[in-house]
Amino acid sequence: MTKVGIARGIFYYYYGDIWKNFFDYLKVPYIISPNTNKEIMENGMKYANDEMCLAFKTYLGHVSYLIDKCDYLIIPRIDNYKLDNQTCTNFLSAYDIVKNTFDIKILNYNIALDKHQNLKQGLINIGKQLGFSKEQSKKAYKYAVGLYKKDRARDITINMGKLNSNKTKILLLAHPYNTYDDLIGRDIIKYLNANNIEVIFSDKFDDKITNKLSEKITKDLYFKYSKDNIGALIYAKDKIDGVIFLSAFPCGPDSLTNELVMRKIDIPHINLVLDSNSSFTGIETRLESFIDMLKGGF
Repeated sequence: MTKVGIARGIFYYYYGDIWKNFFDYLKVPYIISPNTNKEIMENGMKYANDEMCLAFKTYLGHVSYLIDKCDYLIIPRIDNYKLDNQTCTNFLSAYDIVKNTFDIKILNYNIALDKHQNLKQGLINIGKQLGFSKEQSKKAYKYAVGLYKKDRARDITINMGKLNSNKTKILLLAHPYNTYDDLIGRDIIKYLNANNIEVIFSDKFDDKITNKLSEKITKDLYFKYSKDNIGALIYAKDKIDGVIFLSAFPCGPDSLTNELVMRKIDIPHINLVLDSNSSFTGIETRLESFIDMLKGGF
């Protein structure tokens, strides 16, 4: 039976659960690449160019891992969520880069709401491509999204509840593919937890609310995920003690957005920009100093 490969990077942290639910419903076997490790990152760097961010280099490493282990890869082409909510070029170009770099069949769909191309149409078409009827594919989509929304609502509720914690509270402002990646954000989260910090995640808020709130910082930004992050900061700013900006070098949207935000806020913050040569020892020192400052250590 056909096996689908899911790369544990970039898109996975937005759509991975939906994809898994969708394929589970249709009983389509799939394989997910393992948590990021040095080998995956180094393999990705072989296929990447210097101007790609660390997260995308890592993504190519995950793709490389899956090449001989599946029949198809699922890779969307995401352009926009309407004109004022664009994505970065990685979300738009990943399909073409992988297609022209690796010898693998790809299950592809487009999201461009200005052209009425959406997730529902995309997954239904993928279902049909895998041999299922339109009706079966519709049911699988409904199941997948319904389960995802339930889990998402739970995660948002838990995250929002942390704003009332008595601990020192830090908002980790980052894209989820950086936050939860084992070589980018995981050690930071572990360190904060070990130091009795309540970690608030910028990606676990209602984006319908945070996207709009971003206008309190600027009305000119058009990167959707950056707007969601900014809005999370605006939403939480009166209940948190500090902010950690975390990004993967050399992310264009983050370079622009984070600098803009840091100039406009009066909340204690640090900016961590990680690349393939980053050592956690140096990061740990900065985190230790930041936590001491927040807790009144000096």
